[in-house]
Amino acid sequence: MIESFSHATVFVFDQECAKDFYTQKLGFEVRDDVTLGNFRWLTVGAKAQPDLRLILMPLQGSPMSDEVSGLLRKLLETKRLGVGVFDTRDCRKTYAELKAKGVEFTSEPAERPYGIEATFTDDSGNLFSLTQRK
Repeated sequence: MIESFSHATVFVFDQECAKDFYTQKLGFEVRDDVTLGNFRWLTVGAKAQPDLRLILMPLQGSPMSDEVSGLLRKLLETKRLGVGVFDTRDCRKTYAELKAKGVEFTSEPAERPYGIEATFTDDSGNLFSLTQRK
């Protein structure tokens, strides 16, 4: 029986830049940063959610083919590839804090049927929802 979901992959252009974005701008903590030969296993996570890790997986040198990696790069460059949802207690306040840190938002906080939502991209173009649920 499956007990939990522990890791999710976020493909990034540059692991060091992504590490800086997730830790310095979003306030996440590094969970793992290990070099295995030419491969770097780098995970981060929200401090309030210790059981979930985001794997910051580089496109270059990933296990996928160059063709697939190139297609994924093109998708990320559109800044339309939705990765997931980050929950917050106060969307407008978090939006202002993240925007002041240089996070690029694709939409401002707006009322939705499920709560208040804004959307932003990381430095590789992954699109996230920032949601304050009803």
